[in-house]
Amino acid sequence: MAEEAKQIYGGQAVIEGVMFGGREYTVTAVRRKDSSIEFYRLPRMQNRFLDVLKRIPFLRGIAAILNASANGSKHLNFSSERFDVDPHDDHTLAQKKQEEQSKLTMILGVAAVGILSFLFGKVIFTAVPAILADLTKPIFPSHLAQVMIESIIKLILLLVYIYFVSLTPLIKRVFQYHGAEHKVINAYESNLPLTVENVQAQTRLHYRCGSSFILFTVIVGMFVYLLVPTEPLWARVINRILLIPVVLGISFEVLQITNLVRNVPVLRVLGYPGLWLQLLTTKEPTDDQVEVAIASFHELLRLEGKQ
Repeated sequence: MAEEAKQIYGGQAVIEGVMFGGREYTVTAVRRKDSSIEFYRLPRMQNRFLDVLKRIPFLRGIAAILNASANGSKHLNFSSERFDVDPHDDHTLAQKKQEEQSKLTMILGVAAVGILSFLFGKVIFTAVPAILADLTKPIFPSHLAQVMIESIIKLILLLVYIYFVSLTPLIKRVFQYHGAEHKVINAYESNLPLTVENVQAQTRLHYRCGSSFILFTVIVGMFVYLLVPTEPLWARVINRILLIPVVLGISFEVLQITNLVRNVPVLRVLGYPGLWLQLLTTKEPTDDQVEVAIASFHELLRLEGKQ
């Protein structure tokens, strides 16, 4: 078990379930209406171009993000279609979907939508704070003040958005499954048997979480933006958009560093801001939700010969 724990596994919460990914497969387990657990298994597609990028610092983050957006969309699409469907209607639903479109077309379409949604959201989240900060220029005209205000606005928008979406019942349950995902990973990396009791005893926070990455993009962006002008406004917005890959690439490396030093007493504090954000993006899961997360992880280990 100690040797297996050296391999890094990641995952994400989906609707009424959890997805885990390894070297060769990604697996989602979803709780159905009849309380049964259904699995969605997807072999990892090999892409030479992405494989090369994943070996290059500051570029590997971009490749990982785009791949995760595309792959995660497929699993999220599966969970959204299956969790509230009566198992007795599975055959009818399958026939209907087959008539609408082929499986290959569906997978490619969902992957493209996932990537485009991520990129569109990132552009909006980058441009809007820049425009709002520019409105304060009569009061705070200096370059440093403008960058600081822009970063503060971006952080406030992030926190407000997460807080309000977490109030909806559906997203609250997704955040509970997010907590279950972290707990399973923490138990596995601690070399503990994956029982509900052991998993529930773990923290719902993890240094390698995507929530931490999102926060690091705000912090890293603040330092990067100090190197480019804030006026005129059109140049400011364009600079921010063009610098998105730079900010993402650096933030990914920062995330990796904080994970590497998380057991070093003095340096582990570098990851604390990301962990604090996870207090919003994760919730304590129920035992039933933890069971789904454990089932998903066990199925991934089985497929990859690690069980």
